[in-house]
Amino acid sequence: MPACWTLNENVSLTVVLSWLAVNVYLFVDTFRWYEKEEAFFYTRVILGSTLAWARASAVCLNFNCMLILLPVSRNFLSLLRGASLCCRGPWRRQLDKNLKFHKLVAYGITFNGVIHAVAHVFNLERYHLGQAQDAEGLLAALSKLGNAPNESYLNPVRTVYTSTTINLLMTVSGITGLVISVALILIMTSSTEFIRQSYYELFWYIHHIFIIFFISLAIHGAGRIVRGQTPESLQLHNATFCRDLYAEWQAAALCPVPQFSGKEPSAWKWALGPVVLYVCERIIRFWRSHQEVVITKVVSHPSAVLELHMKKRDFKMAPGQYILIQCPSISALEWHPFTLTSAPQEDFFSVHIRASGDWTEALLKAFGMEGQAPSEHRSMPRLAVDGPFGGSLADVFHYPVSVCIATGIGVTPFASLLKSMWYKCYESQSLPGLSKMYFYWICRDAGAFEWFADLLLSLETRMGEQGKAHLLSYHIFLTGWDENQAIHIALHWDESLDVVTGLKQKTFYGRPNWNDEFKQIAYNHPSSSIGVFFCGPKAMSKTLQKMCRLYSSADPRGVQFHYNKENF
Repeated sequence: MPACWTLNENVSLTVVLSWLAVNVYLFVDTFRWYEKEEAFFYTRVILGSTLAWARASAVCLNFNCMLILLPVSRNFLSLLRGASLCCRGPWRRQLDKNLKFHKLVAYGITFNGVIHAVAHVFNLERYHLGQAQDAEGLLAALSKLGNAPNESYLNPVRTVYTSTTINLLMTVSGITGLVISVALILIMTSSTEFIRQSYYELFWYIHHIFIIFFISLAIHGAGRIVRGQTPESLQLHNATFCRDLYAEWQAAALCPVPQFSGKEPSAWKWALGPVVLYVCERIIRFWRSHQEVVITKVVSHPSAVLELHMKKRDFKMAPGQYILIQCPSISALEWHPFTLTSAPQEDFFSVHIRASGDWTEALLKAFGMEGQAPSEHRSMPRLAVDGPFGGSLADVFHYPVSVCIATGIGVTPFASLLKSMWYKCYESQSLPGLSKMYFYWICRDAGAFEWFADLLLSLETRMGEQGKAHLLSYHIFLTGWDENQAIHIALHWDESLDVVTGLKQKTFYGRPNWNDEFKQIAYNHPSSSIGVFFCGPKAMSKTLQKMCRLYSSADPRGVQFHYNKENF
């Protein structure tokens, strides 16, 4: 099992370990530098090791803030996906794990942010202790620097009578630090699975606080609170020699009063490139949002599913891609992802939208889909479309054997793939690379089969006429039915066509036994590279991922299951 997991996840493991290694290197290298650097010798007298903790975590924080925007730059990822020469095979699959990497980097930001904030709390308290009346020796001498003419201060806290909170709010670094902390807490708490699933709009709006986060991060170091000895002062004042002569600094020619300055802010340098890239991303999205989208057809399906056919100038797609849709009459800011259900050969592009939240319910209502057929004279809302963007399903045709698994409305991403297969069969075209496709659909409501069963029936007929019926093997599982449906199914069980779908392939009742299914597929295709593609709930995703690891051979020359999950 560990060997199979390593074979399937070696690239992901390499990426994660590389990211972790860079973080550890930056932290350790920066920590050691601040612990040994002569320019910060006197700073360490006041702050101790918390100086190094604060600065090391700050560098790691900057590094992760540089990375956090890259995985959510969809056009950038689509560009990388199209660059097949430099992004092939297992490395190409990493682009489908962009959101996982985005979350991993977010955890890195949170972890280092906590260390940085706690270290500076201790630093602020140590600065206060340096100004206390009972402070003595070198600590007291350093804290009093800056009171006399021609002196620069080292301790930013100038009096012990001012509270730490007030001192914090009197500096640019303190105010921006509080803003960064509050923004990070809001973003992280609103990104929990419960909030995203139940209150997606809340997650969407709060997540855009990242703009305030990055602005505050860029100016956070402008206060230059962390101060060190200037290079000129280091040449004249050797801290190792002069530290015990602090009472004679002004009189001793060999030990003039040391001069200090704040460290130049650097966070903006780390984040500048990704921020510019993301700004370009938003400009492209803004431009696309103002391109005209013509809605050519609206269809209402059972189970509260809305089908939209649209046209847009210069719109080009590939099977398995998705788009972002905005409806200004519902929200001027929200964009929601939907997989395309049309084929590239069609003169329109389509999506199927199920009512599963406030925004989708409002969209169905805007199109008059409240349990009734839409009026032909009803004015339709304006839609904005961004995309298309590449997803993991775009790689289905790149494997010799592909296994496509969907639950409920998760079948929509595969509609485009199957339609594309239909057109290729209709035009007697070959499917380069693909020799067999297994399709599984697990659905609870029999009414939901209607629109998709028509597509399967047409595909089944066309492939049979072309002598390519062997290319597709589909399995439909119905997990929910009432007593009347059960009686009806039993009475028509012996008929040649399935009573639920009208297809030659009979519908299965209950849930699939994935052990048996994967075992049979592995037996049918020894020494094959098999792509497994899934769109559905997280619980089943874990099960399928486990099956891929379990039935992949430890020998790289044996059968290998490569798991791909549709992510937005």
